[in-house]
Amino acid sequence: MINILIMSPRRSERALLSILESLRENAIKFRTVDEISPTDAEWGDFVLTLGNDNDILKTFHKIFKLNIPILGVNENEDEKFLTEIGLSKLRQVIPQISKGKFDVEESKTLTVKTDTKEFPPAVNEVAIFPHRSATLLEYTLKVDDEEIWTDSSDGLIIATPTGSTAYAMSTGGPMILPKANVFTIVSVNSLDITRRPLIIPEDSKVKIDNIVSRLQCEIIVDGVYRSKIDRIVEVSKSINPARLIRLAKTSHTANKMAKKIILARDLLAMSPSAKLMLKTLEYEGPLSRRDILKKTMLPDRTVSLALSILLDRGLVKKRSSLRDGREKMYSPV
Repeated sequence: MINILIMSPRRSERALLSILESLRENAIKFRTVDEISPTDAEWGDFVLTLGNDNDILKTFHKIFKLNIPILGVNENEDEKFLTEIGLSKLRQVIPQISKGKFDVEESKTLTVKTDTKEFPPAVNEVAIFPHRSATLLEYTLKVDDEEIWTDSSDGLIIATPTGSTAYAMSTGGPMILPKANVFTIVSVNSLDITRRPLIIPEDSKVKIDNIVSRLQCEIIVDGVYRSKIDRIVEVSKSINPARLIRLAKTSHTANKMAKKIILARDLLAMSPSAKLMLKTLEYEGPLSRRDILKKTMLPDRTVSLALSILLDRGLVKKRSSLRDGREKMYSPV
């Protein structure tokens, strides 16, 4: 018998009822939770999260100390890197799960510390940017106490193999196979054309020092946690990997990377304003048109055109605000 903790940050009632019905049919013990405490480690064998990759990241950030694997179920059915199956397929794989016929994939994560704060481990990446776009960031990069470069750029990204196909790839970083024992560092739009993506061993200690910008700088972890920083950020391999339930031994990595390449090709054909807006939405989450104007500092007409392009290509979706039905919210697909 397997006990399951269900944590669905964005669950719809209909989807949740479908999951619970499947579990009951197979006599699997479960309970639904919105918050997980350390005592739950003795109760649940794994966490079932209904949502997209971003929901998987938020789940891991809450439970990483418990060392419980996560099964990601995507309500929208489209294949993602972190979610394992679509909601419609859950019913047919529940018997397999109840018999323990699954593997647990461990993805490397990053420990992140600033001058004053430590964050949950990063599954995808750690990003450092000025509070507003179109503002240069100056910093010194050190790896194992050796100075690598001093740079002026739009920002800096340190990514895991999992995160190498996310934000880091869209800024020119390499795709890294999940089992590679390395991390990558990408300078975003550096003023120095010699600043190519850097591959470092996974046991490296990274220090970003002397951080200076005209505006306040921020650190962003997995697009979920963000905090103002002063002058120093330290990054290293975490002892807490992200443990993900995989139902088949065959790897879908090649297919998923192929889809990422197609997306990257589409991004290359888009205007810089559309790229900026897509990345802003990925890191900020759902934003209103007014918020987009404030965050990107783009002209109103440019925002209209960029939104039209992203909506037409299916990269962004639009919905009504829960607080004000007259206001539209935009978020990445």
